[in-house]
Amino acid sequence: MSFSDFVKSGHKPTLFSAFLYSDMSFMVWVLMGPLVIFIGQDLRLSIDQQYNLVAIPLLTGALLRIPMGFLVDHFGPMRVGLLNQVVVLIALFIASQGELTTVDGVYLLAITLGVAGTSMAVALPLTSRWYPDEYQGLALGVAGAASSGTVFAALLAPGLAETYGWQKVLEFALIPTGITFLVYLVFAKDSPRRPERQKFSRYMKVILDPDAWWFMLLYAMAFGGVVALASILVLYFNQQYQLTAVTAGYYTAACVLAGSALRPVGGWLADHWGGIRSMQVLYTVVLVTLVLVGLAPSSTFITMALLMATMAALGMSSGAVFQLVPLRFRKEVGAVTGLVGAAGGLGGFFLAQILGKSKVLSGDFQTGFFIFAGLAIICLLGIRRVKSRWRTTWGSGEVTSARV
Repeated sequence: MSFSDFVKSGHKPTLFSAFLYSDMSFMVWVLMGPLVIFIGQDLRLSIDQQYNLVAIPLLTGALLRIPMGFLVDHFGPMRVGLLNQVVVLIALFIASQGELTTVDGVYLLAITLGVAGTSMAVALPLTSRWYPDEYQGLALGVAGAASSGTVFAALLAPGLAETYGWQKVLEFALIPTGITFLVYLVFAKDSPRRPERQKFSRYMKVILDPDAWWFMLLYAMAFGGVVALASILVLYFNQQYQLTAVTAGYYTAACVLAGSALRPVGGWLADHWGGIRSMQVLYTVVLVTLVLVGLAPSSTFITMALLMATMAALGMSSGAVFQLVPLRFRKEVGAVTGLVGAAGGLGGFFLAQILGKSKVLSGDFQTGFFIFAGLAIICLLGIRRVKSRWRTTWGSGEVTSARV
């Protein structure tokens, strides 16, 4: 199993289009995080309103992922992805015209940008259907490395907002999203191996399957943790260490880069070690580093290094989870991707809220990070409970050539 074999096994233009689409969509999805300090100053938002503004796109994106998964299975990921991008482009264009002057207005924008957060429910099945079992981890790791879009948001948005104003940043965002739409339109293709359309009753059976809920828990922690931290860290570094918005953006970008760049590595590790073993190691790293961050090191560099390790482990865990999902749910990958993706988005929303409320109610982030670490323990206990059954049923060598 070599990289050259992987490249030959699928459809490269679709893989690239799926990566670019999810990447730029995530840049837009978390854009409120890097801009919230400037929006808060302009509209005089309270601290609680600022955390709400950051969390709203995560919630709406999560809630929309489930119906998006159904749409993907019925109409194909290609067409659904085009529709999603048109909605986001229209929202950015309207918002960039300078009419957002109220709290309700920016909340409405945040709700609409949640549509961008459904890109994974499109990009993952679009890619998965082109690749054989033994390359699912790496293929979906590449297509799902969308968190790298959040690096651009954290790195560029604060500086652009300081120079040109935060509403101008929304106009700038139209350029990469517009280019992405054209690339996707020209190069992305639905796989001829598209599964037959399933009845709604079949989806209800999937929802009731215990394995679907285990995957949702694991992804809520892994992907949800990446998204929550990507959205909240600008505020965290600003309020915890009194860094300027621009400098906080640089620190956040470094942390997010670790999580996004290594997601494909998580898929690769899962292909070679097995998804279960990979997740056990990675969630342990998450547990240890979050506890250390919760102890509030005095050095910003130490904190940044710990959070980079946390984000790296969370990003790789996300790739490992999706090495297993299409192996367990072959015919319902669109619906299950929607469910698991929704859980990831909801995890991001609640984890961001936990960290924000910890700051609002107690004056620091320690309680929030300790709760975050506690969820990693729950994930490790869950993996320990199901690993034997998974390896002897749908993950056995008689059923699949992939390592589970």
